[in-house]
Amino acid sequence: MTDAATPSAPSSTMTIGAVNFAAADPAALSEFWIAVLGGEAVSGDGHDYVYVSAAPGGVPLFFHRRDDNPSAPGRIHLDLSTEPGRREEQVGRMLELGATREWDVLDEVPWVEWTTMADPEGNLFCVSCPRT
Repeated sequence: MTDAATPSAPSSTMTIGAVNFAAADPAALSEFWIAVLGGEAVSGDGHDYVYVSAAPGGVPLFFHRRDDNPSAPGRIHLDLSTEPGRREEQVGRMLELGATREWDVLDEVPWVEWTTMADPEGNLFCVSCPRT
């Protein structure tokens, strides 16, 4: 049962695709979280980034080299995933909800494209989908 205070469901399924960690040593930090939560390193060069598969019931983790700029945004952010071809639709929905578009990454890796956004308080998150 819903009431007027309950937000409506999104027009398509959005899921947490990964939790991102900025790290001085992505390989070492990924090893720590693998020991805590399970999963395994499935891709990455170990120096600049490591992608960790989700343990049963969990979400994938992504560790990337930290920018040591003290004014840089938060060190952890969410990656939200949507269906192929629906990234722009979801970005538009997020903009209507008060987010701002920061930048697009469309060809950095062959398997995914994403838009980095900021929530109304400036916290970064990404909206991604598999590349088509």
